[in-house]
Amino acid sequence: MPSDLSPIRDQVRGYILQNLLFTDDASQLPDDVSLLERGIIDSTGVLEIVMFLEETYGIKVKDSDMLPENFDKVDNIARFVARTVDRA
Repeated sequence: MPSDLSPIRDQVRGYILQNLLFTDDASQLPDDVSLLERGIIDSTGVLEIVMFLEETYGIKVKDSDMLPENFDKVDNIARFVARTVDRA
């Protein structure tokens, strides 16, 4: 797994800000905030993020991977992407 997740984290945060929060203000989305608890994503939002990740990183997200611990925070999503890219 890459030791520096910053590029993945930045890209994921940027996607969520632009496509789900409709802003470019990064302060609106700290990396460790629950996307579910803040109402930023729901099941449809998770699917949008999954499609973005699959297209952007060339990965396949399995149904068994679609868990809150993988998609609830920007940090978690970045770690999930890094693990999945390493598996591929």
